[in-house]
Amino acid sequence: MNIHEYQAKSVLKGYGVPVLDGGIAVSPDQAEAVAKDLSSNEESPIWVVKAQIHAGGRGKAGGVKLAKSLSEVKEYAKGMIGTTLVTHQTGPAGKEVLKVYIEKGCNIANEYYVAYLVDRATDSISLIYSSEGGMDIEQVAAETPDKIKSLSINAITGLMPFQCRQVAFDLGLNGKAVSAMTKTLMKLFTAFKEKDAEMLEINPLVLTQENTVVVLDAKMSFDSNALYRHPEILELRDLTEEDPAEVEASKYDLAFIKLDGNIGCLVNGAGLAMATMDIIKLCGSEPANFLDVGGGATKEKVTEAFKIILKDPNVKGILVNIFGGIMKCDIIAEGVVAATKTLGLDVPLVVRLRGTNVDKGRKILSESGLNIIPAVTLKEAAEKIVEAVKA
Repeated sequence: MNIHEYQAKSVLKGYGVPVLDGGIAVSPDQAEAVAKDLSSNEESPIWVVKAQIHAGGRGKAGGVKLAKSLSEVKEYAKGMIGTTLVTHQTGPAGKEVLKVYIEKGCNIANEYYVAYLVDRATDSISLIYSSEGGMDIEQVAAETPDKIKSLSINAITGLMPFQCRQVAFDLGLNGKAVSAMTKTLMKLFTAFKEKDAEMLEINPLVLTQENTVVVLDAKMSFDSNALYRHPEILELRDLTEEDPAEVEASKYDLAFIKLDGNIGCLVNGAGLAMATMDIIKLCGSEPANFLDVGGGATKEKVTEAFKIILKDPNVKGILVNIFGGIMKCDIIAEGVVAATKTLGLDVPLVVRLRGTNVDKGRKILSESGLNIIPAVTLKEAAEKIVEAVKA
């Protein structure tokens, strides 16, 4: 689960991480009021107006603006709120900006990149850092990867202060700035670990001209399987930033991700779902989704899965691929028949069943009187649905 920048900064602030004062606004007038309140005692205030969407690359797309007057704050907010922001992470469709974050400016001396990630290759948390922080970090990674360094954190000892000091030295810091960076890195790690985050990216983490370290931007994503431990994080979920079909699927405990192809997939088990998508591609077509109904699917759950798949106008056929273990093939077959009758399916449907009660399942399908195409092997199933869709 992802959260907005302003939400991430609020979480980090609770751990003592240095962030700038700011406020959220959903209208130009409110943005102006927030800016006025932030700098009521300053002679020459500077504000930053930031579009709040779940995507990076906002600066290059015009989603981050530096304002030197209240009228500029209002103007920039008006130009962002209600518009669609297209960045390299949103895809061509972009994301609608519904709110902006107004933040005080600061005197930047240097910008750095820092991120904590779950590294499954090493079974540890990795600290990624670079002295080349800012809007061009992707270009740095592509053209000068040696400028991006990685540190694996021991799962037992956790991040140690001496490691943070080494990171500070690698970034070219000295004096009091080393201590400030060490304290900030330790606090960021604590927040990352205690909140069960999957990713915490600070870009940029800045050194000010006053020799302090400040988090200027923050992105956080969390392990959805651990959210039951963090109701305060779950409350931050913004459904407007998620695909409506994926939101609907989550209501029924369905693991669903929308893709760009034309063959809908209904599978049990993440590994089998990935294999199903791969073989569809090998047979010359593209999957329209990843959908794992899990091991405890019911007829009702299968029906809802079909509904979600069919809401995609690009879907021209559906492949059901079930390996019966905990989930018995006859239960899935009953669900497929019920869904087909309820929804009046008008696209080709190929069903491949293997495992527990497979003969019962195949009998239910064959006696249903419905136009369901059976398949025995995965390759046969993929070839049949691709052929049916092309026909």
